[in-house]
Amino acid sequence: MGSHNELSLVTKAYLDSFFNILNNMIREMTSVQLTNSISDIFIRQMIPHHAAAIEMSKNILRYTTNLELQSIALHIIAEQTKSIMNMRDIQQKCSLITNTDYERSQYMNRFGEISKTMFYEMGSAPITNGINANFVREMIPHHEGAVRMSHNALQFNICPMLKPILNAIITSQCEGIKQMKQLLARLDCC
Repeated sequence: MGSHNELSLVTKAYLDSFFNILNNMIREMTSVQLTNSISDIFIRQMIPHHAAAIEMSKNILRYTTNLELQSIALHIIAEQTKSIMNMRDIQQKCSLITNTDYERSQYMNRFGEISKTMFYEMGSAPITNGINANFVREMIPHHEGAVRMSHNALQFNICPMLKPILNAIITSQCEGIKQMKQLLARLDCC
């Protein structure tokens, strides 16, 4: 990892925006008002998670000329915008599906472990002047976090309308992880 003094002005500008988005996501995800419904809590946590991916994608689009990465970023924006809308559409009805204190405690303990790992891995991803690789190294743990959070929620009694959204998150983000790892291997060898 290069020191901050070795980074270009463009890389510094990209990173300033990235860390602002990351810090905002962490604040919003960890300050969610807890309710009696795991479905409602999950939606309240995942909306800022998705919103951050959208903003991070818009950030890389300001800098990248890599066509494959542009396609990945545009796909993230489209998919996660749709997912946010779908979650907002069902949130009120899903909040009526309640869980026991024990279930909510189990859910939140696992969420805490998943989010702590995700926040750390995103914030400590290796940094170089290769902005494209920086973005991919930051976004892979973001996607992995969404997959783990979705699997976590699926272990509990949740709203039936939320289940297809969670399965779509798992499917699309696993595919995105695979695509980004392949791109990263090519970026790292250049």
